[in-house]
Amino acid sequence: MNRYETVFIMTPVLSADQVTETVEKYRALIIANGGKTVHEDAWGLRKLAYPIQKKSTGFYHLIEWEAEGSAVLPFETEFRRDERILRFLTTAMEKHHIAYAESRRDKSNRKAEPKQEAEVVVEMPKKEASTTEEKA
Repeated sequence: MNRYETVFIMTPVLSADQVTETVEKYRALIIANGGKTVHEDAWGLRKLAYPIQKKSTGFYHLIEWEAEGSAVLPFETEFRRDERILRFLTTAMEKHHIAYAESRRDKSNRKAEPKQEAEVVVEMPKKEASTTEEKA
């Protein structure tokens, strides 16, 4: 099995439900072709470097998946047919690419974990009773 990484950009006019439905369609397509998803990352709505189909933003999504080489062509054909997809790029991952992707995920997971803060006890100095009568 080979490992692939696909980044695709969906049109910004989609609702949140339509974005979820689109991603689920491609996840199911990977499984239907005998593959499995390894990692997913929704990058959200981002500005495009240049307008595509008169749109300046798009929903970015990354899927890292494993499958046989024959599964790539039907997967990419479906991207070409889907009018909700502005652009896509599938790359075959080699061992160094896989190691980098895993280390990147580990770093982001460590940042996302809440840090345990040490309990700090601060004692406030006691104020002395000072009234106008004592000063006189």
